[in-house]
Amino acid sequence: MTDPILKVSNLKMHFPVKEGILLRAQKFNRAVDGVSFEINPGETMGLVGESGCGKSTLGRCIARLYSPTDGKIEFEGTDITHLRGKKLLPIRQHIQMIFQDPMESLNARHTVGDILEEPFIIHRMGEKAERATRVRKLLDIVGLPSRSVTRYPFEFSGGQRQRIGIARSIALNPKLVICDEPVSALDVSIQSQILNLLVDLQQEFNLAYLFIAHDLAVVKHISDRIAIMYLGNIVEEATGESTYHKPRHPYTRSLISAIPVPDPHKQVNREVITGDVPSPISPPSGCHFHPRCPNVMDKCKADSPTLRRVADHQVACHLDLD
Repeated sequence: MTDPILKVSNLKMHFPVKEGILLRAQKFNRAVDGVSFEINPGETMGLVGESGCGKSTLGRCIARLYSPTDGKIEFEGTDITHLRGKKLLPIRQHIQMIFQDPMESLNARHTVGDILEEPFIIHRMGEKAERATRVRKLLDIVGLPSRSVTRYPFEFSGGQRQRIGIARSIALNPKLVICDEPVSALDVSIQSQILNLLVDLQQEFNLAYLFIAHDLAVVKHISDRIAIMYLGNIVEEATGESTYHKPRHPYTRSLISAIPVPDPHKQVNREVITGDVPSPISPPSGCHFHPRCPNVMDKCKADSPTLRRVADHQVACHLDLD
């Protein structure tokens, strides 16, 4: 059996909320509150949840843009949780990130050539002529003309800018790419092109993806496994097909039922959840989902469920789901 390329164990990211005249941290925003999962080489794991559930924070922790509060991140068997500076630089070569907003993630003052050459400069790879050749090859791989090197990000459409972001993410031949809602800011027609590009790149370079999104229909298209996240915790994990057709957790069922159906004449039984998402600063006791759950029991209000295997799923729920 292949060893996982990424192993996350009980990861937590708590941001201090400073209050009072002295701005002391009286409370903490528990954005990620004990998440564990693994990703295998060449595999795509989808991460789904409502806005504010901690998906992007989790991705940034894995990319080491944030320093986690607690837990462990292992990449190819090496603990990278607390690496810094020069020790972290070789890891950054193998873990890259595609951001949600391509315009915000690209330096508007730099040409596309400068943006794509920068990773090679930072990691001291090749001479200038060699770097220029590699930049043009990257543009060709993502479907952009070589003349794009002299243009600026604002001269491109949203889909083209995201292609530039993708080219930058694969420049150093990474092994894991964290895709933070890479198509949510794009038109539907462009979304499919970008998704197909990501699939092609994965097959060509044997990339592993952590694909973060809030749209289950998009995630199902690209993911081998899907993890459902709610208020800083993973509440269900299974294969894409199993998650879509046999959701076990009440929250997952509500997300599935909210997917739009293209046939206006087809009757759909929606499982609508009521209420707002609780604050991660003061999450509910027990199961965090219990204030909105249609199947809530007394046990849910007191005891926090842990992930347990139910058939081919991992589910954090007190219900008898067998």
